[in-house]
Amino acid sequence: MIDSVKKLLIGKALKTEQLKAEKFNIFWGLPILSSDAISSVAYAGQEILYVLIPAVGFMAFADMIHAVLMIIFLLFILVFSYRQVIDCYPNGGGAYIVAQDNLGVTPSLVAAAALCIDYILTVAVSISAGTAAITSAFPNLLPYNVIICVVLILLMTIGNLRGISESAKTFAIPPYIFIGIIIIMIVVGFVKYNIMGIHPKPIYNVPNYTNALSFLVFLKAFAAGCTALTGVEAVSNGIPSFKEPSQKNAKIVLLLLGFVALVLFGGMSYLSAIYKAMYNPDVTVIAQLAMQIFGHGSIMFYAIQAATAIILIMAANTSYNGFPLLLSIIAKDGYVPRQFSKRGSRLGYSNGIIFLSLAAIILLVYFKGDNHSLLPLYAVGVFVSFTLAQTGMVLKWFRHKKGAWRHKAFINGVGAILSCITTIVLGVTKFQEGAWIVCILIPILVYLMSKVKVHYNVVADELKLCCDQKPKKINHEKQKNYMIIPIDSLNKSFLKSYNYAKSFTEDIIIFHVSVDEEATARLLQRWEEYGIDIPIVVKKSPYRSLVGPLVKFIESEEFVIMPGDTITVVMPQFVVKKWWQNILHNQTSLFIKSTLLKRRNIALTTLPYIIND
Repeated sequence: MIDSVKKLLIGKALKTEQLKAEKFNIFWGLPILSSDAISSVAYAGQEILYVLIPAVGFMAFADMIHAVLMIIFLLFILVFSYRQVIDCYPNGGGAYIVAQDNLGVTPSLVAAAALCIDYILTVAVSISAGTAAITSAFPNLLPYNVIICVVLILLMTIGNLRGISESAKTFAIPPYIFIGIIIIMIVVGFVKYNIMGIHPKPIYNVPNYTNALSFLVFLKAFAAGCTALTGVEAVSNGIPSFKEPSQKNAKIVLLLLGFVALVLFGGMSYLSAIYKAMYNPDVTVIAQLAMQIFGHGSIMFYAIQAATAIILIMAANTSYNGFPLLLSIIAKDGYVPRQFSKRGSRLGYSNGIIFLSLAAIILLVYFKGDNHSLLPLYAVGVFVSFTLAQTGMVLKWFRHKKGAWRHKAFINGVGAILSCITTIVLGVTKFQEGAWIVCILIPILVYLMSKVKVHYNVVADELKLCCDQKPKKINHEKQKNYMIIPIDSLNKSFLKSYNYAKSFTEDIIIFHVSVDEEATARLLQRWEEYGIDIPIVVKKSPYRSLVGPLVKFIESEEFVIMPGDTITVVMPQFVVKKWWQNILHNQTSLFIKSTLLKRRNIALTTLPYIIND
């Protein structure tokens, strides 16, 4: 029943060979990997007004434009900086890989922790903002905002578990609709106000006082608007998700993202200034502008609200594409459980997708779906990663000094300085509002990732074969007791299983299920070098099933047994001393045992291998 429900919700399993078809071109890549940055225009300007209006009153709208211009300047510095990251690091990973290559392990883990926090917050903020757009149009739904948030996350989860191409078809068109409809509103609003001379009364009364703007308040407003820059790094993190030439396509998408953000963020901020839109927790700035330009209850008003709600929800999809891919890269380096590096039945990183959804749901429930409460946590992590990435790139150019490295170092240097200043501003101005949580979480995550790496290193040392360790030579009469030993890698645990099997019979079959051709090639090369005179039976598994090919081999004509013969599958199993360390291993033997024990003609022997950690 579980398999049937799974197939109904996320579809049939895909072959590994189909992965090439599960990648983006420019048309699909722009909305999927840039929807977070594109959607931020729906609330970034609103957050600037939230800071400025109580402080300076009527002057807030003029001061807002100055803050927006600074943010747009920083946006393009980051766009050109990350285009250079894409050139140098085509396998993705963004700030994590740049910091690892140029700054060392600890800065790379800080970048990884900051990015992971930012991706989770992106989902929570986007979904809560989308829900706010819905409740702005239908106020009767306000008491159910948390339930709406959770339902939307579950729908996003199912959509992304269906695979890259399926999620692209589902989630890519709404961002284009949002871009088109907001451009229409900007143009119509500009024409009505400046050409037709129609100046509608503001929805809410604007304070008539005009205080002077202090530098601290301006920095706080600037920091609030920097949420518009989140999502810029997602393109450099997700280079492997693009079709070839992946680097060129990623750079084009990043540049298009910059221009789209310029038009939407700049245009919306200008409309907010001339139409005097006010911050209101129940009615968004976009909703107020739509009322003034098109009229409350008009078709365009509801169309804009619908498009805004959808794009804000779709913005979470940036995380669903970036976070699992980043987590898989970190997992391959051994800093998070290796289960995150495994692709699911639809070729997506399913474990990362599910983990992201659970973390975002916990945040939304804790903060009661309040978007304004979540935003102070939001941009700190991403600017930490911006700073580390740009600093790493500067060191890279000075270390190699190849080609036109000076102007490249200058671009990354400006990006590093501005990102560092912004990080400090964000940390100081938003510390008491909730940024302190991120400042605590980052070192905690770095510590946990370091402990995971230590454990995996201990496991690798325990399993490593020494030069003097060879199979035992045992002479005994031939028995009709077939021993099958599944092998994934040549190590001490396999050797223990091999020695055990050889003490009973010479009829030993070494069986390997190939889900990764490169890993299989490395295994066969090591096997030949090791010198055991038994060939490995290799069976490819296009659907990445480990048990199916083994059972099929036993029941096939290729492997013939006589009545009464015994088949024993010898399985090594890691035994760790601490309960949490079990989470860090795939527990493959448990899954194989649960299936093979149901077969009457198969005996199963589990050999524990104790890890002394």
